[in-house]
Amino acid sequence: MLKTTDMLLLLFCLVGTSDSLYKQWIPDTNYENKTNWDKESVPCGNDIVQFPVQRKVSVFVETTNAVQEMRLPVDGEFILNSGAGFYVVSGQDPGCGAGVTTKFKDSESLQWLNPALWQGSATLDDLQHGNFLFSVHEESVPCQFDDVVFKASSSFRVDTSTSQSSVPVKSVSVLGKTYESTSEFTQYLSSRSGRLQFHGSSAVTVGNKECGDPSGCACGNSVNHKRICSTVQCASLGCKKPLLPVGHCCEVCGAIVTIHFATGFNLQTYRQRIHHLFLVLPKYKSIQLSMSKIFKSQQLMGIIPFGTSPEIQVVIVDEEKGTQSEGLARDILKDARSHGSSLGITEAECQASSGNSSDQTGGSAGMVVGTVFGVLIGIAIIITLVFLIRRGVIQMPSSLPSLPSLSSLRRSRDEEDLNGPIDHGYDNPIFDKPNMMPEVPGLYATETKNSISMTQSGVHFVNPVYDDNETDFNA
Repeated sequence: MLKTTDMLLLLFCLVGTSDSLYKQWIPDTNYENKTNWDKESVPCGNDIVQFPVQRKVSVFVETTNAVQEMRLPVDGEFILNSGAGFYVVSGQDPGCGAGVTTKFKDSESLQWLNPALWQGSATLDDLQHGNFLFSVHEESVPCQFDDVVFKASSSFRVDTSTSQSSVPVKSVSVLGKTYESTSEFTQYLSSRSGRLQFHGSSAVTVGNKECGDPSGCACGNSVNHKRICSTVQCASLGCKKPLLPVGHCCEVCGAIVTIHFATGFNLQTYRQRIHHLFLVLPKYKSIQLSMSKIFKSQQLMGIIPFGTSPEIQVVIVDEEKGTQSEGLARDILKDARSHGSSLGITEAECQASSGNSSDQTGGSAGMVVGTVFGVLIGIAIIITLVFLIRRGVIQMPSSLPSLPSLSSLRRSRDEEDLNGPIDHGYDNPIFDKPNMMPEVPGLYATETKNSISMTQSGVHFVNPVYDDNETDFNA
């Protein structure tokens, strides 16, 4: 007989390395859905039914419906379920009232990149039973490894425009049929139903394989982050220090656990572990948890980007301003501290919206390694630049701004100390500007020596009167 731990291990093995989810489109264009009508009720026998004339629409009809009159669009279709159809009531429909003109709502603006229009689950069974997962906004929209599901007994219209020419997914299910082959799904898109259901500048493509990395794969929607967030309205928060998870459009009250991992870490196994250890506990029943692999940009000395680092981001939110989320985050850190080596976890840290200082396990060693690595990168960059300059690969500018001399700096310093430039009095054209002395031949010169000498301390000259008297006296 298997023990509980053995059963969990067997479950983990069965799950494997798959990191894909099932994403189901919420809106539909079903005739019997009262939210599709402007009067918020399904038309009956005394009503006039009107569809937008210039809009394209594919409507699924599940049962038989009575109408008084129907005004159809220029381009559209009815997909009739078995036994479904329309009929006109002769006279008055006693259970319908006086009769009104009811209009079918326009579905042209429903966008693929709107996270509010999708529901995600780990399995198809969870999808059918309403066990939906919480995800950051980027991952609420179908990721590149996800299975996309449109409800079997329904039709729809979705604008697939994105920032790229294609929208890659693993598979697409429409009207109960799953398309995993590129050629087969392309053929469906070119059909009349396909053209009415899918429109926009980007084509949905199928055939992506499952994520082959046990540590998880990136969703692939970061390139559409701005377009995704343009459809989201953020609510006001009451916590002290709201947090902004990577891939999310709005700040949240709760906690974020960041996990650094090594070879041997399995994201799906760890996700199941957190669920069975903590999320099944009654005290955490209001918790919503999202766990995914992200790539956070790295910066040398906080300025120079030099790549990305893979991390596991665990986003935890609750209905009580993040108080329960912080408790769960601490439990996850304790578990990582105790069993991290066997799970492939090298470091884990936590941020909480309560404003408390973040807890950390394995953080000091990681910080030292990161600092040493950053210093080595900086030294390598400097050595490389010097080598390239000496080899002539990088040319230094021919003219560089001249540096101020020591004397000019000293004069500038003196001027600052005296609150301005030094006052030298008036200008003497002889002493202050020697080049302005009059050039009178023979006045200041003799045949044997210069009568005037100029030094750093000033101008010195020989008076011929005294020089001659000195000569006579000595004689």
